[in-house]
Amino acid sequence: MPGWELEYEAAARGCRRVCGCDEAGAGPLAGRVYAAAVILPDGLDLPGLNDSKQVPEQRREALYDQITALAAAWSVAWVEPKEIDEIDILNSRIKAMQLAIDGLSPKADFALIDGNRDHGSRYAITTAHKLAVKGDSLSMSIAAASILAKVSRDRYMREMAALYSRYEFERHKGYPTKRHYELLREYGPCPIHRRTFLKKL
Repeated sequence: MPGWELEYEAAARGCRRVCGCDEAGAGPLAGRVYAAAVILPDGLDLPGLNDSKQVPEQRREALYDQITALAAAWSVAWVEPKEIDEIDILNSRIKAMQLAIDGLSPKADFALIDGNRDHGSRYAITTAHKLAVKGDSLSMSIAAASILAKVSRDRYMREMAALYSRYEFERHKGYPTKRHYELLREYGPCPIHRRTFLKKL
């Protein structure tokens, strides 16, 4: 379960406002990649908070409401599918995370970043930061960011399901499931599909 050790380590080095940052939607064949950044009040207790992939959908929705209500600051950002095709998914993930960090008010002076990459060929995390592999299971702030990114993306994909109903985005959220591939082969890609991800068609 996530805790406060990474936040307290940063605070001990003089960082006053530490945010967690995570992204959602790197792997799907369709839709935006989302990122979120969150500054939590020191020691805030959020029962059930964990890596978003470990939390049931209904609980994620409830946690989203709690986090956005109680956070000292939070921000969500995204990169569109067309740009993902243009700059690749790594650059898109990094760009979305920095956009989310930049969107915080008050600003963070240090960021805890989920994963092991802080730059691509065109974009980099420019805020002072520390990388944390599986950070969403270690840091409360990163876990909170993972919830906001995941819920925001799922809500967006449900909106896209209403626009492009034949692809059943409400079921698979754009991920490369067997059913998604079946529908792609039947109908071809729609405007939100990532063309560079469709190598198997």
